[in-house]
Amino acid sequence: MPGKAVPAAERQPATNGKAPATTPSSEERALFTEHAPQSALLAQRGLFAGPSDVVSKDMYSEVVEGVVARDRDGIALEPSARVSCNTYFGRFPASYWQRWTKVGNVTLQAVVTGSGHLAVRASDVEGDPRTIAARTVDGVDKETVRLDAKLDKFFDGGALWLDLETEAGERLTVTDVRWTVEPPERIRPTAVTICTMNRADDCLANLKALADSLPALETLDAIYVADQGTDTVDSREGFADVAKRLGDKLHYIKQPNLGGAGGFTRGLYEVAGHTETAHANVLFMDDDVLLEPDLVIRLTAFSNRAANPMIVGGQMLNLLHPNQLHVGAEYARLNTLEPGQPVDHSLATADLLGVDSDTGKPNRQERRLDAGYNGWWSCLIPYEVVKEIGYPMPFFFQWDDAEYSYRARAHGFPTVTLPGAGVWHADFHWKDWDEWHRYFNLRNSIITAALHSPFDLNLLSRVLMAQLVRYLLGMQYGLSATLIKAVEDFLEGPEVLRDGGVAAMKEIREIRARYPETKRYPATDVPGIASNDIGIINTAPRPSMQRAVLLKRVLNRLLGKHRFALGAIPSDEAHWWHVSLFETAVVTDASQEGVRVRRYDRDRMFELAKHGVKVINRLRKEGRAVQAQYKHAMPELTSRENWTRLYEL
Repeated sequence: MPGKAVPAAERQPATNGKAPATTPSSEERALFTEHAPQSALLAQRGLFAGPSDVVSKDMYSEVVEGVVARDRDGIALEPSARVSCNTYFGRFPASYWQRWTKVGNVTLQAVVTGSGHLAVRASDVEGDPRTIAARTVDGVDKETVRLDAKLDKFFDGGALWLDLETEAGERLTVTDVRWTVEPPERIRPTAVTICTMNRADDCLANLKALADSLPALETLDAIYVADQGTDTVDSREGFADVAKRLGDKLHYIKQPNLGGAGGFTRGLYEVAGHTETAHANVLFMDDDVLLEPDLVIRLTAFSNRAANPMIVGGQMLNLLHPNQLHVGAEYARLNTLEPGQPVDHSLATADLLGVDSDTGKPNRQERRLDAGYNGWWSCLIPYEVVKEIGYPMPFFFQWDDAEYSYRARAHGFPTVTLPGAGVWHADFHWKDWDEWHRYFNLRNSIITAALHSPFDLNLLSRVLMAQLVRYLLGMQYGLSATLIKAVEDFLEGPEVLRDGGVAAMKEIREIRARYPETKRYPATDVPGIASNDIGIINTAPRPSMQRAVLLKRVLNRLLGKHRFALGAIPSDEAHWWHVSLFETAVVTDASQEGVRVRRYDRDRMFELAKHGVKVINRLRKEGRAVQAQYKHAMPELTSRENWTRLYEL
């Protein structure tokens, strides 16, 4: 295994009980290499409780009837009880294994004590169940039961799961449930990469979760932590202990803040520098997720048996609503700058313990879906992809994941979002759109469209003009300036990416600081307005004749006419057609932690409108030439040499 890849300038002895950030000499470093399997390949564990008490056990197994005790590794059924693992984490995604891997059979094994009935059941694309294999046990004591299932008849959809049942007078305990498949001739080495920036406690919690599950993580060879913050992970009291438990697997790196792109790319960079084989995996993972460690097993096993190299992504579950799936699989409408579009038949913001309102069936992802890309909250990238297409773009963050997946797809590497491989991440809709990171979202989306879409400049200009008009009507002058800056910087060409986004981050924050409505305040401490004077004024329904309403709102804004002088607006009602009726609007921040004060400013509105129209017209005229510049520069921008320079190595 490679040693801890810490730049020499940052190596220092351990102090105050902290683990040292030292590295063995280059002569001591071993390379990532493939290794022969020792047994069947563990594809996923059968668990019965989550990694945290905030997670419902029903995400792992459902008690259909009777009295049942569930813990992380096992389950105990009292007489006349029934349990089904036809749940999010309990299901084995058979359809995906049949379509994308060389595996034809999966074995479920469990350690069983007592008496009862075990059955492996399956669904089809419509969710209709059938029994594949079953066994009744009577008075056994820690007997290993095996049930086999063929991975056929699942091409368009369907999954496998375990059901358990006891009769009157019977008790059954089941532990150590494993889904295993025939191993490949050689196991691919895998490195987890965690990018972190001033979230030391969150990152440390995920390192502890990995350490706790280490015996089961047979395919995990290394863990890289790219720490880009000032509040560092190694400053925490528990770091020394977790570093000791992870041993040679942990490689803690301090580096300049290059955003998510720079943090995640560091894992690719390190693995590429320490392997002689083209067959290796790098698994990206956010620092602030609530980790289900079994995700590592599920993604790496799938990649090990994939018929061809492919990007394998995990799904995102909403951290504030742990039963909720963000999206089953997604794609981006590149030319209109719209990421996060659910693919057809995909669950989206779905309660996994609830039922579909249209069909009345439980929310299960039965149909196999093809993803356009996968977010880097958890995403496995084979080293073959890196060798073929290079490293991620130095975007700082936002759209780096989508750009990389679409570039990979163009070279024959698809992306699969694997059901049941999930982590909990902060709900996106609780993050306000009017933030500095919107600059990177816009700029990088335009670059991605230039690289991987038809780049219809008339369509793109209309999209941006519509956004600008909505922002100005809604008195979001800082957000309007953010959009303008993003387009301007795109037109600067590839040189804007030269420093990996560091200067742009500083500059956009300085620009936005000039606009009062970008600041958040407590609702009881709004500048210049007594909190008792702010009453809620709710929105009317979405206009049926939006174009006519838009023209009317624009005209009233130009004339300085307002229906309301002051009012409070809930976050989910802050639509352009409603906010544009106010002279001053106190709008709830999407985080629900405060409010923004938007005040009508005619001079600023005119200034930004003129500037924005000019810049968008420039995009229409100059965009094609700038597109050519980005395409020409992409091989250099995504090269190992460029990232070596950015990492100051």
